[in-house]
Amino acid sequence: MPRLVIAAPSSGSGKTTVATGLMAAFAARGLVVSPHKVGPDYIDPGYHALASGRVGRNLDAYLCGPELVAPLFAHGARGCDIAVVEGVMGMYDGAAGEGELASTAHVAKLLRAPVVLVVDASSQSRSVAALVHGFASWDPQVRVGGVILNKVASDRHEELLREALESAGVAVLGVLRRAPQVGTPSRHLGLVPVAERRSAAVEAVAAMAAQVAAGCDLEGLLGLARSAGVMSGAAWDAAEALVSSPPPPLPVPSLRAAPPDPRFRPERPRPQTPDGLNGAGPNHHANPLGWVGDRDGAPRPQTPDGLDVAGPGSTVAEAEAAVVAEAPVVAVAGGAAFSFSYAEHSELLAAAGAEVIAFDPLNDEELPEGTRGLVIGGGFPEVYAAELSANVPLRKAVAGLAESGAPVAAECAGLLYLCRELDGLPMCGVLEANARMSERLTLGYRDAVAVSDSVLAPAGTRMQGHEFHRTVVEPGAGVAPAWGIRSPARRVEGFVQRGVHASYLHTHWASEPGVARRFVERCRTS
Repeated sequence: MPRLVIAAPSSGSGKTTVATGLMAAFAARGLVVSPHKVGPDYIDPGYHALASGRVGRNLDAYLCGPELVAPLFAHGARGCDIAVVEGVMGMYDGAAGEGELASTAHVAKLLRAPVVLVVDASSQSRSVAALVHGFASWDPQVRVGGVILNKVASDRHEELLREALESAGVAVLGVLRRAPQVGTPSRHLGLVPVAERRSAAVEAVAAMAAQVAAGCDLEGLLGLARSAGVMSGAAWDAAEALVSSPPPPLPVPSLRAAPPDPRFRPERPRPQTPDGLNGAGPNHHANPLGWVGDRDGAPRPQTPDGLDVAGPGSTVAEAEAAVVAEAPVVAVAGGAAFSFSYAEHSELLAAAGAEVIAFDPLNDEELPEGTRGLVIGGGFPEVYAAELSANVPLRKAVAGLAESGAPVAAECAGLLYLCRELDGLPMCGVLEANARMSERLTLGYRDAVAVSDSVLAPAGTRMQGHEFHRTVVEPGAGVAPAWGIRSPARRVEGFVQRGVHASYLHTHWASEPGVARRFVERCRTS
């Protein structure tokens, strides 16, 4: 698969313009383009999808693990002619304190892909050679195959830059002149998503494509993409991932070094069930962290296979046969207020046997007919708080579904929507908590462990996540937490309440496919 990674020395150099414009320019030539984004960002893939006509997919070595980067890439690139991967931050910037992990350079190495370095050339001439030479030579395993110079002021400026880079031995594959910024407005958490400005976003992507096509050597870039190294291994497949996913993990080391939160108390003994969910079954140790909120300890519904679609020794065909019997409807929130999601989540839910139906909380007054489970991902509910609050019928429907004990999984924006209020406006009232905007940005990767049994995972399940928000949730007393955050600071976070799992933490279910399997099984039995 011909492929390129678009990187830069720092954020703001023009990666998104070049990557998105390049995707659209290749697509205009009749190539089928596979769009990808390094890191957890949900917004850039929306612009990539407009440019390429295909779902934008993320490649995150922290959330999913390095071993899944190439399989997930191959999954997204099936049937394509070329893949373009937009990097994140500066080329060598990754997870804080984790070396190269999750950096653009790390992903480029995992994909054996050549790198095109986008350089903001304003206010420099010969110094650009030292900059590019440093990035190209820092890690011999990263192959910088060319550079695209951005914000070039004039013909003379371009001449000086090319002379300097000729001595550095790096090919110039494009020159973009200083121009008014392409119409991609930003706000408190980055670019405004495509879902909120589709017609304007289409125009912006067309402008990026024209700029890149006029200023870049598309044939040279295509040739570089074809020089990518050979990748081995099979593409990721949702059904196979479900079958091969391990049973629920044993407990990880506890968070007892952190001061206990006064809202939580040691768990009372509970009756054991055959699947070990509430007791000490073969694959689960109750209460590994010693904290839990108010729960009644009542026995939970048992399923013949212990909440698994298929046992660990089953084949894909057997798993598919097991889920055909009943396909519970899982409603997935979308639209302008809830535009953050990873495509693999819906694919895993479908592979686990669910009928996945999207709905828009801004416009739909009812949940999809027959809804047995609800997934509400990230987005910008704070921007649409008034409209969401005004949709009283849907708020009541969501509250009723949660009250029935049906599985509800909410991340970040979904968490805010389930609160009693958001900035003083009534929300669904599922959680005894109020949410409000804050001046403080909470941002970064998180190492987390489930501290309460939930519809997503048994206590002790360890997952990697990411937080990115400017809101604060003020909870009431006596609610079980969802996660114990192990780093960078030890704390508990989120809510587990009956069938509800709500948290600020964004996770990628491809790293733990059992999450989708467990959720769908709960939809069947709730």
